[in-house]
Formats: sequence, C-alpha cells, structure tokens
Amino acid sequence: MLHAPPAVQVRFLDSQTPPHVATLVAQASIAALAMNVFLPSLPSMAAYFETDYAVMQLSVSLYLLVNAVLQVFIGAISDRFGRRPVMLAALIGFILATIGTLFATTATVFLIFRMMQAVVVSAIVLSRASIRDVMDEAQAASRIGYVTMGMAIVPMIAPAIGGVLDEVFGWRGSFGLMLLAGIGVLALSWRDMGETKQNLGGPIKGLFDGVPELMRARRFWGYCITATLASGAFFAYLGGVPFVGSQVFGLSPSKLGLYFGAPALGYAAGNFLAGRYAARVGINRMILLGCLVGFGGMALLLALYLAGFLSAPVFFGCFIFTGLGNGMLLPSATSGMMSVRPHLAGTASGIGGAIMIGGGAGLSALAGALLTAESGASPLIWLMVVTTGLAILPLFYVLHRENQISA
Repeated sequence: MLHAPPAVQVRFLDSQTPPHVATLVAQASIAALAMNVFLPSLPSMAAYFETDYAVMQLSVSLYLLVNAVLQVFIGAISDRFGRRPVMLAALIGFILATIGTLFATTATVFLIFRMMQAVVVSAIVLSRASIRDVMDEAQAASRIGYVTMGMAIVPMIAPAIGGVLDEVFGWRGSFGLMLLAGIGVLALSWRDMGETKQNLGGPIKGLFDGVPELMRARRFWGYCITATLASGAFFAYLGGVPFVGSQVFGLSPSKLGLYFGAPALGYAAGNFLAGRYAARVGINRMILLGCLVGFGGMALLLALYLAGFLSAPVFFGCFIFTGLGNGMLLPSATSGMMSVRPHLAGTASGIGGAIMIGGGAGLSALAGALLTAESGASPLIWLMVVTTGLAILPLFYVLHRENQISA
C-alpha cells in the first residue's frame, strides 16, 4: 500500500517551498499555448512561405514528435538533477527558440526553430512530477485535475486570440505572444518553484538505470496505452482541423479560432470532475468513465455525418464530449503511470508523456496526409472513432492485473 508523502507547506513566491498551484497552472499553460495558438495561421503561413499546407502542418506533427523524444530524457534528468533546474533551463530554451521563429525567412528555418520550441514540454512533465513528489496517487490525480482545469482556459481561448492576431499582425503575432508568455512564466518559476525531488545526485551514466524496471511494469503500459489512444483523437484534431475548418467549412482564421477551442470547454469540465471525484471514486473508474464519454462523442459525430447532418457547429460541438472524456481520464491515467513505481515518477511522467505525444504526432501527421478536398472530413472522423474506441481495452488489462496482484 502506498502512503502519502508528508505534508509540505507551500508559500507563494517562496523558492524554498514546492510550487504554488498558480505556478503549476502557468507552467502547464505555456506548453498548451505553444501547442495551438498559431494553428489558425497555418493556411496564411503556407502562403507567406510559399509552400504547401502539408509542409506547414509539419509544425504540428514534427513538433509533437520532438516533444515525445524530449520527454524520454526530461523525466529521467529531473529525477537525477531536480525539477527546478531542468524547468528553468527548458523555459530559457523555449524563449530563445521563439525568437528564432520570429526572424525566420524560410519554411525550413522556421521549422527548425519550431522544433526547438518543443523543449517547453518540460513544463508539463515537471509540473506533474512535482505534484506526485509531494502527494499520493489519489491526491495527485485530484491535484493534476485541478491544475489542468486551470490551464484548460488556454487551449480554449488561444486559437481565437491567435486568429485575431493573425488578421491584425500576421502569423508572427502568435509567436510574439508566446515570447511574452515564456518570459513571464520563467520569472514566476524562478521566484516560486522550490525543489520537490528528494535524493538527488548520482553518476550521469546511471541516468536511465530505472527505465528497465519501469518498462517491465505491465500496469504502466496499460495506463499509458489507454491515455495514448484516448488522447489520439485530440492530436488528430490538431493535425486535421485547420484544413477541415478552412477548406471544408470555409471558416476565416478568426472564426476557426473561435470554433477551435470547443474541446477545451469539455476538457475543463472533465478536469473539474477529475479534481473533485478522482480521490473518491478511484482512478480506474474515472478513467473508464472518461473513455466511454470520449468514444461517445466521436460515435455521435460519425452517426450525424453518415446521416448527412455535418456542419461546423455539429462537427466542433461533438468534440466537447471528447474533451470532457479526456479531461476526466488523463489526470488519473497520468497519476496511475507515475504511481506504479513512485520512486521513478519523473521517468514515468517523461516516458509516458513521450509515448502519448509520439502516438499523437503519428496520428496528427496521418490526419494531415489523409485529408484532401475530395475526401472532406470523413478520414478524420473515422480515425478519431477508432482511436477512442480502442482506448477502453488496455484499461481492462490494468483491472485484471490489479486483481492478480491483490489476490
């Protein structure tokens, strides 16, 4: 049985205590902002750089792929050297990369700096690990739910803001906003984020010594694959919706930005439910409910599409349910991954996140490749139905494995 770590006092803007919840929200939010604020600008960016939409869509799929690779190292490095120094270094790297995107004159140069921006994924990995450092499994799921609920406002409003910035300042407006936000979060983290990881140090060659142990943990894989498949619909959404919104529904950048935030409405509500009830009902039940809600949203979208009722409000409205399901299940699945081997929480957060984002990168690229003017939205809808439906299966294995262990 896991016992909760001793309670630690948190004082806001005190770098000697664990980060305040406001700082955790800000850290997670900067990563969310970098993910989607510029998406309404993708068609105009393709025109500016005189390249195909598929090339500019790589700023989503390649970015996600680099996110995945980085997460493998970030968690393990922070287990060895601490959450605070890795967080600060990552935010500095993000700021420098964002400056590079602002001065890019070709699509290739832009994509290089865009890939470098992916280092900001550290903010998500380390904010989650910092929570697990000082809380037990159920408490961590609840706190992660509240933190992600707080940050959910960013993906909700960022595309709308990005669409307006595009029409006023051009595509660089969104990246200017990222730069200002990165500087602000760096200053806040420097002032407020105390170290939460105990027992630091050890030789650099031992950095990944705990990875084989984690890889042998079958429950880790169950939680991880469920989270990867359930969130797959969202990543396919990121890769395909700019095309569907502009080419299928004929939406302007600002209107597409307004519609784009629809899943975040559900995600915020799901995070609230996770924060409120995960500790009470248990993480496995919360994950199952989230999977069912997410699949239900995509099944409804498919049914309406086949019945000939597809429109922009219908298409984006169904994603509210998928956002709701992901908001319910992802905090609990993340806590489950980190709780299988608590002493490897950072490594689990990093590797689990890498697998989720890596799978998402593939689905994002696949969505972008499948969509054509002739296909309409059909390939994207089918892709999302399949991934959310399959997400339920690994959780049943987790339940079976837990029964074996407790027997």
